[in-house]
Amino acid sequence: MAIKNYKPTSNGRRNMTGLDFSEITTNKPEKSLLVKNPKRAGRNHQGRITTRHHGGGHKHQYRVVDFKRQKDGVRGIVKTIEYDPNRSANISLIQYEDGVKTYILAPRGIQVGQEIISGEDVDIRTGNALPLVNIPVGTFVHNIELKPGRGGQLVRSAGGSAQVLGKEGKYVLVRLSSGENRLILASCRATIGTVGNEQHELVTIGKAGRNRWLGKRPAVRGSAMNPNDHPHGGGEGKTGIGMPSPMSPWGKPTLGKITRRKKKSDKLIVRGRRKKKRSK
Repeated sequence: MAIKNYKPTSNGRRNMTGLDFSEITTNKPEKSLLVKNPKRAGRNHQGRITTRHHGGGHKHQYRVVDFKRQKDGVRGIVKTIEYDPNRSANISLIQYEDGVKTYILAPRGIQVGQEIISGEDVDIRTGNALPLVNIPVGTFVHNIELKPGRGGQLVRSAGGSAQVLGKEGKYVLVRLSSGENRLILASCRATIGTVGNEQHELVTIGKAGRNRWLGKRPAVRGSAMNPNDHPHGGGEGKTGIGMPSPMSPWGKPTLGKITRRKKKSDKLIVRGRRKKKRSK
């Protein structure tokens, strides 16, 4: 899809851009694949806010997307290419020979009427899904599993792709779009091709209201608050934070402070996505 520019009829329209949706073939989703998507506004099941700056946004329903691609040997036909309000990528409606309909992530270049298939030894064509062990070195893939049968968890956003670099025993070396090189079990599945809608990252929001449509609420800087509201607040004029490290509103170290525990799968990372600082 191409980027669409708007005439500057107002301050909000000036410098705003959007997608022209030229690839979208229908605006009516498949009803059997829709489920309710109630708003939670960043709250957990107890009603407490666990993620700030969420709330509002346009109403929408969730499209059930097939990330597992386990209908082996059954050919499917691409019926539509649709917009999905729940993700940056577009989705495609697939109708299989046995009558089952599913949504998949729409790869770049996929066309209505095209055939796709999943299995152990299928052709290396855009949209086909198969285990990593059967994918040639150098192939670009997306929707990659981390555990066999769990469904794709990596490389699912618009324009994303990963490249198969090599095979080492029961693992396959994959370079992710972040630059990370990672070993993944060879029995995990991936889909051939690059995720479509690659122009998504070039869109300029243009005005604050457009973010509110997406369910994003304002985030106020701590340095603009009073001292009783935030550790960074107070002072005359623009001042520094005045402390050894940045703090959260609750006085906890933030902005670079490591709070997550290491995962067992981190040992499979051959090369991290962050550059190590050189020691002086």
